Amino acid sequence: MKSSNISVGKAKKQVQEKEACFCAPAPASKPDWLKIKLPSNGNFFRVAELMRKRGLRTICQSARCPNMTECWTAKTATFLILGDTCTRDCGFCAVKKGNPASPEPDEPGRVAEAALALGLEYVVITSVTRDDLDDGGAAVFARTVEAV
Repeated sequence: MKSSNISVGKAKKQVQEKEACFCAPAPASKPDWLKIKLPSNGNFFRVAELMRKRGLRTICQSARCPNMTECWTAKTATFLILGDTCTRDCGFCAVKKGNPASPEPDEPGRVAEAALALGLEYVVITSVTRDDLDDGGAAVFARTVEAV
């Protein structure tokens, strides 16, 4: 009888050791610089509301940038012109792909108004790729820069 108890005890120990091998260690806490902070500053919400009211987009939103909270809290944003849909399908980019809508004629003025409302000292403007336009969107880009 005793010998069977010993072998059962050894078997339990072996099973426990095997199970221990399959268990992952407890995950380490992420460093502070890697954590995305939730918006708490009024500036973040002011920028979000301004973009929404003026029907503007930022690359921050379209590309799902993890630094958006930090930038918008500092009242900065990279304006995305010529729509929110890119004509190319780059695998590394989170911007929506497909057939974009026609450029919005009043977009340059809306970007300028937003930059003024935010009190920006400089403005960063980028765009989706517009292979569907003869000039690739250069005229809209020029009008936007002139308006700002």
